[in-house]
Amino acid sequence: MGGKQRMEKTNVMRALDRAKVAYTPYDYTATGAVSGREVAAALGEDPARVFKTLVTRANSGGHYVFLVPVEAELELKKAARAVGEKSVEMLPAKELLPLTGYVHGGCSPIGMKKPFPTVLHATAADFATIFFSAGKVGYQVETTLDGLGKLIPFTLADVTG
Repeated sequence: MGGKQRMEKTNVMRALDRAKVAYTPYDYTATGAVSGREVAAALGEDPARVFKTLVTRANSGGHYVFLVPVEAELELKKAARAVGEKSVEMLPAKELLPLTGYVHGGCSPIGMKKPFPTVLHATAADFATIFFSAGKVGYQVETTLDGLGKLIPFTLADVTG
């Protein structure tokens, strides 16, 4: 990234500012990174610290948000157990924007249209800070779990396969 260029503020960054949560924003749009592994490489970070935001629907009709390391896969049976449901399935991509206000690849756990129960993969607690989407494709934020917890309630659980 080099230098201190002016970066566009996303709604996630504004929410973190309002809550007085320290964070570091990253703009990797110039890299063309798309996959989680590419994003972690563009940030120069361990993929275990870079989390993707996944939205699911339970058989009960409820919706749940899961943050898992970019190289991991959400294990649906573990995810359902973590939220006390019989089963959950990935939300179809076409339903993501109307439900959350975010597009695929730019979905953040902060600032969704309405709050949903959120679970972070347990390994998030292993790091001083984690990275996740800043709410727009090409942007990430880095903050502490305590910082994230000031904006959204979450639980920690083993939800990957």
